[in-house]
Amino acid sequence: MARPSVRSLDGLVLAPVADQAPGQVGTRTRFTYHEKDGEIWAEYAGGDVVRGHLVGTREGDRLDFRYVQLKRDGTTSSGHCVSAVVELADGRVRLEETWEWESQDGSGTSVVEQIPAEEGAAQAR
Repeated sequence: MARPSVRSLDGLVLAPVADQAPGQVGTRTRFTYHEKDGEIWAEYAGGDVVRGHLVGTREGDRLDFRYVQLKRDGTTSSGHCVSAVVELADGRVRLEETWEWESQDGSGTSVVEQIPAEEGAAQAR
């Protein structure tokens, strides 16, 4: 059962639990989060995303950030996201996201979850 969390996101690696539309963030995308004094930021890459960055704020269990990314086809896109931070029963973190593009049409919801430490270590090799 999921429960609210106040745990720091600093240093956590998260991945989407499902693929989004083609050319967007997907299950091969990895987000490395940082957090300090109510500020959050992350770098991400993988799948169709060559490089992405997000920056915003955290208030309690609510994240509010903007993101920008470069895709493999050379195009860029940006948007806005609000996420709820939830701690899973096994102690990992889940972000339940509601996002909207600002550089193009489209909006939706997605879920990213913390990668178990052993999986993250294996991918780093």
